[in-house]
Parts: sequence; structure tokens; C-alpha cells
Amino acid sequence: MRIALLEDEHEQAQHVQSILSERGHHCDSFPTGQSFLSAVLHRSYDLLVLDWQIPDMTGIDVLESVRAQLNWPIPVVFLTQRDSEADIVRALDAGADDYLAKPAREAELVARINALARRTHPDNEKEVLKYGPFEINTQQRVILLHGEQLTLTDKDFDLTLFLFQNQGRLLTREMLLERVWGVARDLNTRTVDTHMSRLRRRLGLNPENGFRIKTIYQRGYRLEAMKATESADTPASMDHA
Repeated sequence: MRIALLEDEHEQAQHVQSILSERGHHCDSFPTGQSFLSAVLHRSYDLLVLDWQIPDMTGIDVLESVRAQLNWPIPVVFLTQRDSEADIVRALDAGADDYLAKPAREAELVARINALARRTHPDNEKEVLKYGPFEINTQQRVILLHGEQLTLTDKDFDLTLFLFQNQGRLLTREMLLERVWGVARDLNTRTVDTHMSRLRRRLGLNPENGFRIKTIYQRGYRLEAMKATESADTPASMDHA
């Protein structure tokens, strides 16, 4: 997973990053609430780890900003020295998914993060996924629309599956290259744009079928559910941020 860590103590940040990287996760660390929020709202992360006491705001402030501005329920874990019952209750009430007191035991930290990932994406282990008129068979690598099989390349299938499993979430071009192409930042991001353009047509993404791929200006893409009355060609189909 791609994890964002809010931690102002350099040694502690390095320690957590080392634990997570050894388990195959990618972890970016940020020392202030503002730098953390800027990254989280403009990049694609799978999970957030927050300290409570940071220089420019509290971890609770950061959490509330994330919940107010991010358009999907990203899992959030508090990792902090504050361990009173009142603090734990306050963080959970504010939208945190889990709470750990420092110093965290390495195996427990990783286990809790992995458990949150499983709960956030329960469909990942299913063989057949259904999204409106779309049916995705992950074992046979087949996608049906209204019961009719679509003609797709292997990469089209991988990209479609990833989009539906992350419906409503901003996916940057860089993240799509990593997760779908399995690479390499040296692959031109125009590759993503070309595939997205083709996928819109091949999947029949329109109001009648209930979904659209929305281009987020200079950032990436988001698969969104649509109402039948919405038009996929209105100016609202692009965010400027």
C-alpha cells in the first residue's frame, strides 16, 4: 500500500517507515499538518497514519480536514503517545479507524494496518464483482455489461478492475502506472491517458450504464457513479484544481 505518515519526530518517522517498507509498503512521511494535507488531497494514498501532537495543528484537526475534503473513506490510524481513554474516544468519534499508543509493537502495527486494508477493500477477495450493470469475473478475467461480454485487452481488464475497486477515489497517473502497469515511473503518463480514453468507449461509460471516468485536471482520474439524468459531456466532467 501507499501510506502517508504524519510524524514530526525525524527518528520516529524513519523507524515507522522502515517497519512498513520491510513489509512491502511505500510510506511517505510529513512533519507538519499542512504538508501532510497538501499531499493527501493531491496524491493517491491507501491509508493514513497520524500523530496527535504536531507543530502547526493537532492530529484531530488533520483528521477532520481529511474527512471533510477527501471524497472516499480512506482508513486512518492514530499512532501517538496520548493513550487516555478520553483521547482514544475523541479520535474514534472524529473518524479514526484505529488507535495505537507509542511505542507501537512492530508486528501489531503491521497487523492492524493490514486488517484495515482488508476491511476497506472487501471485494478484493471475491471471484465475481457486480457494479450496477457491470459484472467482473476476476478468475476468468471477463467483464460483462448487461450480460454481454466486452472485448477488452488484458491491460483494459486490469485497469477496469482497479477503477471499480477504487470507485469515487482520485487515482493519480503515477499511481495507475504503479498499480496497473506494475512499473515504472519512466513510462510516459500519456500511456494512462490513451488507455482511459479508449476505456470510456469500450465500457460504455455513460448515464444509462451508471458510471463515468472523470478527469481531474493535472492530477488523474476518478470513476464516479452517475444518475441517469446526468450528462457525461457537461463542463462539470472536469475538475480544475
